[in-house]
Amino acid sequence: MASNSNKVMILEVCRISPSMESPESALVLSLTFTYFDCFWFRFLPVERIFFYELDVPSSALFYSVILPKLKRSLSITLSYFLPLAGNLTWPLDAKPVLSYVPNVHDAISLTIAESNADFKHLSGNGIREAVESHPYIPELHLSESSAPIIALQVTLFPDQGFCIGVSAHHATLDGKSTIMFTKAWAHICKQVITKELEEYPSLSPELTPFLDRSSVHDPDGLDMEYLKKFPANIKFSPKSLELVPAFYEMSGSVRATFEVSVQDIKRIRQKVVSKLKKPLHPSTFVLILSYTACCVVRAKGVEGNTQVYFAFAADCRARLDPPMAANFFGNCATPLGVYITAGDLVGEYGVVTAAEMLSEEIKGLEVRGVYETAKQNLGKLIYMRIETNKPKMFVSVAGSPQFRVYETDFGFGKPKKVQISSVDKTGAISMAESKDGSGGVEIGLVLKKHEMEVFESVFVDGLKDV
Repeated sequence: MASNSNKVMILEVCRISPSMESPESALVLSLTFTYFDCFWFRFLPVERIFFYELDVPSSALFYSVILPKLKRSLSITLSYFLPLAGNLTWPLDAKPVLSYVPNVHDAISLTIAESNADFKHLSGNGIREAVESHPYIPELHLSESSAPIIALQVTLFPDQGFCIGVSAHHATLDGKSTIMFTKAWAHICKQVITKELEEYPSLSPELTPFLDRSSVHDPDGLDMEYLKKFPANIKFSPKSLELVPAFYEMSGSVRATFEVSVQDIKRIRQKVVSKLKKPLHPSTFVLILSYTACCVVRAKGVEGNTQVYFAFAADCRARLDPPMAANFFGNCATPLGVYITAGDLVGEYGVVTAAEMLSEEIKGLEVRGVYETAKQNLGKLIYMRIETNKPKMFVSVAGSPQFRVYETDFGFGKPKKVQISSVDKTGAISMAESKDGSGGVEIGLVLKKHEMEVFESVFVDGLKDV
């Protein structure tokens, strides 16, 4: 078959349906959208790649044992996650809906591929071209009238390892939900591998999806307001499922990963807290975002009067009243953001300024509440709003150290690398916990080559000087 690069060959594209061994798989399922879903409705899919190095690298072992186990466990996992096998539609006389009907059409696409690329190069932290990751991400085949929820790709690197690429539609999944599914798949795959199944594999409570959306109250109809008015500067056809275009120009871009140790975080916190005007306790997330964003502004050489918009999402499961179940499956994150002038970020106290303002924004969410914040977001139209002619720059975040992505073990060991590939389309900074479990943080980003070289120098030297 044709390959999608000179290094990757597509061997098979199959459809995996929920296992009919589970009685739940025979049920028809329909989920309506909440205002959380509707805010993210047109955002680009979130793409991740999980790289696994094999202790016994053998193509025969992969095709005879590993791949069949992955397919079998995926089918079982989908019986718990039926929405993923369904499709997103937007009927003319109704709101958007996610529906699953148990037939041959409701399944997910799984691509099997083989690559002769350098596995260690792709799964390393060093600077490399951003486009090198693209062949390992499956495409979500969207149309104006229907959209799948998730697509998967498993790629073998003979005698090296394999990777699993995930492309997830943001209208139905936030980051926590996507990782919940991936970990559930890994958990069941481990059961399939390690023992003969005498009974249907089970999931722990934290990996069992909770689908009830009745506790998400929307008295003002924010769901439809988001769909009508967001984003403000792009016009879509009525009921269209089109997504916004990529925010970032990919040509000539490079990707790299950087580590921030727990000792680095401690020193950054001490410096920030000693300079704060208010008694705040910035989270690790806030400290890393503040420090990294200041380095990005320096690397890009942004002019001092440029308004830099920090955009990030806060998980609202525990912030709703009453709280949503921790294992709620769907979108339950609200966007937050602040403007800071580039000149303030590159100054001596740039990290302190950013950390203070970001902490205040999070504190404001607690004071206002989730729904009032969602109403404010409608007015601000975060990321896409049209304002004055002031120059602007966006800094956003993908992922979180709290997702614990490096615990995703399918029975072949923990990932050597987990990469959020879609940041090359959004310009976001990705975050994950350090894979060694030391308490540090791993960040990834995509920049122009000369910007990345400056960023690396500023980032590394800055950690030494803290």
